[in-house]
Parts: sequence; C-alpha cells; structure tokens
Amino acid sequence: MLVVALLAGGAVYANRAEIGGLSRTGTAYGAHIGCSCRYIAGRSIDDCVRDFEPGMELVRLSDDEEARSVTASIPLVASQTAIFREGQGCVLEPWEG
Repeated sequence: MLVVALLAGGAVYANRAEIGGLSRTGTAYGAHIGCSCRYIAGRSIDDCVRDFEPGMELVRLSDDEEARSVTASIPLVASQTAIFREGQGCVLEPWEG
C-alpha cells in the first residue's frame, strides 16, 4: 500500500504544472458558468453544476449572495471567483501569477 501511495504521489509531483494549469482553468470555467447560471439565469447554485462539462466532478461551487459572486474550487488545489457586475455580466477575478 505504501508503494502505491509513493508512486501516486510521485506521479502527481511530476505532473504538478499540468495539474495546476488544468485545475486553474477548470475552476475559472466553473466560476464563470456558475455565476452566469446563478445571477443571470436566476437558477439555484445546486442546479448550476448540471451545466458543467464531463470531467469537472471535483469542482465545487459556493455562492456569496451579498457580493453576487460564485467561487469554484478544487479543495487544496485551485480556486477562482466570478462576480456579477451590472452591464458587464460575470467577470472573473484576475489570476495571480
């Protein structure tokens, strides 16, 4: 069992740049789709995950009604927030380098 865990950890470490990039892209997409679904279409946040593409099962959505924003995250890996702005729609927060 320890050998399997070490091999899995090594594979994740070796591919960390690709995993990070895909995670960041997936959470950005999720935040934008979730924000549009919630604040433009007026659907519940629980219903918005139905709009996700296959492969996005790890992405979780949280809604901040006061800020009119949706945050998508892959726990301990990546997170992105989209904010609804009148006249502009849902806008992603800038990515940090």
